[in-house]
Amino acid sequence: MPAQRPSKAKPEIYLPPAPEGHFNPKVPGIDYGVLDGLIGYTVRRAQIVQYEHFVESLASWNITPPRFSALVIISRNPSLKLTELANVLGIARSGAVALINSLEDLGYVVRVPSPTDRRALGLELTPKGEQDLPAIIQAVVAQDQRVAQCLSPQEQQQLVSLLARVAGFQPPQL
Repeated sequence: MPAQRPSKAKPEIYLPPAPEGHFNPKVPGIDYGVLDGLIGYTVRRAQIVQYEHFVESLASWNITPPRFSALVIISRNPSLKLTELANVLGIARSGAVALINSLEDLGYVVRVPSPTDRRALGLELTPKGEQDLPAIIQAVVAQDQRVAQCLSPQEQQQLVSLLARVAGFQPPQL
């Protein structure tokens, strides 16, 4: 039987901003100086825009980018330990605990005894998680395509490859 923790509260709901509250990555009339030439600054601006679209697309499931990443990683790596998930996502263990607590509260993830370590718990999708994840993935892919429609397929592949190199890992073979 899966290990359970008492649910304390409903997970925080992430709502998209009001239409007038959308982030403007380049405000007219503002001199950005050196910022305009910085890769990190430009990546962050693009990430904010991407985040807004992501949250809008997944509002009905209350899924944020970290929740989505965790669901995908857990679905592809059954019985993954919490510390392993934290490492994969690049977050502190305490952050992973909060993330998993929210996914448990949403009914998507459950902690189960680890088959390789009697002292640890593994993470697995619940039947609801398995049922909803394909539609969630489809919504993410569709919103990602909408955001990137200003780029050709070759430019999209090149951007992913370049960002992977900047992040310090082997670019994916798409």
